[in-house]
Amino acid sequence: MNTPGDQPLSGIKILDFSQIMMGPVATQLLADHGADVLKIERPGTGDIFRQALVDPDGAEHPAFGAVNRNKRSLVIDVRAPEGLALIEDLVATADVVVNNYRPGVMERLGLGYERLAALNPRIVWAQGTGFGAEGAYVRKGGQDILAQALTGAMSHKADDAHPTAIYPVSLADYTAGMNMVQGILMALLQRQRTGRGQRVEVSLYDSLLAMQILEATMALMDRDTLNWARMPLVGTFATTDGEIVLVGAFKPNPLRDICAALDLADLSQQPDFATMEAQAANKGRLQAVLTESIGRFSTAEVIERLEAQDVLCAPVRTLTEALADPHTAPMITEMARHGRTPLRSVASPVHLPDQPPAPHRAPPALGEGAAEALGEFGIASERIEALRAAGVLA
Repeated sequence: MNTPGDQPLSGIKILDFSQIMMGPVATQLLADHGADVLKIERPGTGDIFRQALVDPDGAEHPAFGAVNRNKRSLVIDVRAPEGLALIEDLVATADVVVNNYRPGVMERLGLGYERLAALNPRIVWAQGTGFGAEGAYVRKGGQDILAQALTGAMSHKADDAHPTAIYPVSLADYTAGMNMVQGILMALLQRQRTGRGQRVEVSLYDSLLAMQILEATMALMDRDTLNWARMPLVGTFATTDGEIVLVGAFKPNPLRDICAALDLADLSQQPDFATMEAQAANKGRLQAVLTESIGRFSTAEVIERLEAQDVLCAPVRTLTEALADPHTAPMITEMARHGRTPLRSVASPVHLPDQPPAPHRAPPALGEGAAEALGEFGIASERIEALRAAGVLA
């Protein structure tokens, strides 16, 4: 079995001040692939996300666990001089410091990049924010849904008649977290050549703008609005026992092939549907025909028919159904945790067959693993006990 010491990021030490999702999902991916992540948490409550949901598992609820495996937890009062001094000693031998506070918070704590780089010129200091380190929204609280609204991501609709809706998955948080991973890895590679670390900055706002790179570039170049969901042969359609999604694109004449699959006369021979422009102009009529035709079949039957014509399609499933699919099985990980039922979650999406991730540590309880981690940083046990007695460490 692969062990943490065999992995690509083995030996990389990360001090993780981040909380909720953007930062934690980034540091978890790094930890999955061997980085040693010490989660720095505030006394009493720890990561805000520990208290965000009412759950039978309390502060160790599954949503918190979903983004905090393979980490250890250090509960410390960094506002106390002794606490700040301990963090500074950890920074001296760390590789990466991660936070997702608002701009200026780490500086006020005495943990800004300039200060930490003076202690350790090799440090990579990574910050995730809502809206960046400068600009009109620099002081605005960052949150996934706000970023969806402000970047225009929430405005995209398949039909103008549809109400504006919040995308209910943490799109901005996850995207920004993955951008943070890339930035950290690039900074570490650069450090191999220069011997110096650097700042890494990502934001929810920039990440969602970048996710819309196709649509934004078309708009910036004064082209027609690009909206895949509004294409005339794209949509969701009810079957006798469910729904499918159809993507009639990326072929010379997808309508001809769809008609063949559905036992219809070739509509692409009619002037009203002969070109993509004509299909778009008559989309309502065209989709009415598809709705009626697809509605005659079961999901399995219509999928089989369409795929026989090499038409892109899929059943519309719930997440529960997707998780139960045998194809999903390699992406499900299970870890024992603190005498509770094992935590079942989603594994790393990065596949390195020669060095696969090896989940080896359950998400930490508040303060779990601190003494072990501090010892590995060279902090004497007597100092640890003295800091606990003083209330600096929990």
